[in-house]
Amino acid sequence: MSRAALNRRQFVQTTAGLAAAANLPFWFSERASADASKNDRPIMGCIGFGAGYTSKVEGLGRGAHIAKRAKDNGADIVALCDVFRAPMEKAKAEHFQKADMYEDYRQLLERKDIEAVTIGTPDHWHTAIALAALDAGKHVYCEKPLTLTIDEGKQLVAAVKRTGKTFQVGTQQRGDQYQLFGRAVATARGGQLGKIKKITVHLPDHHLLPGPFPTAPVPEGLNWDFWLGQAPKVDYVPERCHYTFRWWWEYSGGLLTDWGAHHLDIAQWTLNTENTGPRIIDGTQSRLPNVPGGYTTPGNPLVTYQYPNDIIVQVITDQEREGVLIEGDKGRIKVDRDKVVGKPIEEQDADPALKEKTMNDVKALFKGNLAKLGDHMGNFFEGFKHNLPVISDVESQHRSVSVCHLGNISIRLGRKIEWDPVKQEVVGDAEANAMLKREQRAGYQISASA
Repeated sequence: MSRAALNRRQFVQTTAGLAAAANLPFWFSERASADASKNDRPIMGCIGFGAGYTSKVEGLGRGAHIAKRAKDNGADIVALCDVFRAPMEKAKAEHFQKADMYEDYRQLLERKDIEAVTIGTPDHWHTAIALAALDAGKHVYCEKPLTLTIDEGKQLVAAVKRTGKTFQVGTQQRGDQYQLFGRAVATARGGQLGKIKKITVHLPDHHLLPGPFPTAPVPEGLNWDFWLGQAPKVDYVPERCHYTFRWWWEYSGGLLTDWGAHHLDIAQWTLNTENTGPRIIDGTQSRLPNVPGGYTTPGNPLVTYQYPNDIIVQVITDQEREGVLIEGDKGRIKVDRDKVVGKPIEEQDADPALKEKTMNDVKALFKGNLAKLGDHMGNFFEGFKHNLPVISDVESQHRSVSVCHLGNISIRLGRKIEWDPVKQEVVGDAEANAMLKREQRAGYQISASA
């Protein structure tokens, strides 16, 4: 079977087998699908288990973690998908024994019983799978960073509007850690810091060895061509996939999209610029690696963003713990995944009425979807079950990751760029605008329904 196009006979045989196993007629009616969606336990498929396979998250990738979160929230996980069989089999054995396994996500999406999916693949596959899932009528939970390019994000925003499906992005700092990051945002937006002057985003220094890295035989059970997808065809290199795919321009955007997708999102949330963005982006002090056969994203990005009202957002990489420092003309606070600190926070803790007001302001950020505070996956479930907003919606996350992408574009060009957030294009710079999208390998071009 061609990996870029399904063999019809094998697809029919596979789908028929699944229907028989579920005691359903092969043609599964739309009515059966609608009835399934009424169950208290959502029926879900989970796509991507090997991205981060060498990380310490349960010995599996991030995709396995979010799939387990879905299961813990009451979902019936009926299908798993990955182009690398080893992590998928491990996830099935440890957590999803009754789930069917697929190599091709399109086969999973053809199942009428599945109403929602999680996507935990490498970044360069997020958009193609998410678009296909939306067009197949599925609700989507997709890990961050949302996209590989700004153009992909525009396609996703349009697809969510067209289909009306719920789309939650896995920027869990908004959900799981709302008592820290939400409190920081509400404190700043509530005026306790005065006029916001600067936000400093601290990214962790990973101390990565740049390479070069040798090629190796493709591991058994890994469809390497399918894994590469839209990216250029290259020989297998272990460091190109699993956890370290993040440090290759072909598949991701390095630290700026890995950690930056979290913390620049907090900066955007703080500034209430969730549907817009910066005007000037300066990544000229960053340095791209120059090791043939090695990582291709900058290991220590330094980017300065100028927002309206003379607000500066600066990304730095240093030895200090990752987090976000928010400074106003009346005070400053620092927030990370352990704590939120600063005199304004101390004042809240000393004044119960002020703290109560602040925490009520935090709840207002959730726009009425309060049933699962502190549970990012639960927030997604409440969204699609009851047609409620989600805390990491596709528009805000497209705009946040656009900030990350723009930083990378400035770094790669070696010059400042001016961004028009209304037109979503770089002003007077054809070379920069060409980088808002990528050339896609034949057979893996991204497309969506009209």
